[in-house]
Amino acid sequence: MATWEDVRRIASGLPETSEQPSYQGAPAWKVRDRSFVWERPLRRAELDSLGGAAPDGPVLGARVPDLGVKEALLADDPAVYLTTPHFDGYPAVLVRLDRIDLDELTELVVEAWQVRAPKRLVAAYRAGRQA
Repeated sequence: MATWEDVRRIASGLPETSEQPSYQGAPAWKVRDRSFVWERPLRRAELDSLGGAAPDGPVLGARVPDLGVKEALLADDPAVYLTTPHFDGYPAVLVRLDRIDLDELTELVVEAWQVRAPKRLVAAYRAGRQA
């Protein structure tokens, strides 16, 4: 099971990442002021719409490359990934943090960072990892 400390460690290890409060005051991780993962407490309307399927643990929001990736994640592992009408048409997923393993969390956070980081920074990061 992943924790907020795992998210913090993974995200903070990526170049030019900072942790800043979101507009709701929850932690968010940004690359050059562009959020890529964030704590996402569910709102009352979302809890109501999800009913018994609503997670009772921590929820992470994460950017994904596109809506196709979002749909694939939702279909592949609905025990981990979910969405709400608030995110319809938006390339992001919600993650039941207490149900994702660390390898998958790492992959998700790094991919989210790559989606939001400038292309040159991503290229330098990838080149550094291959060296």
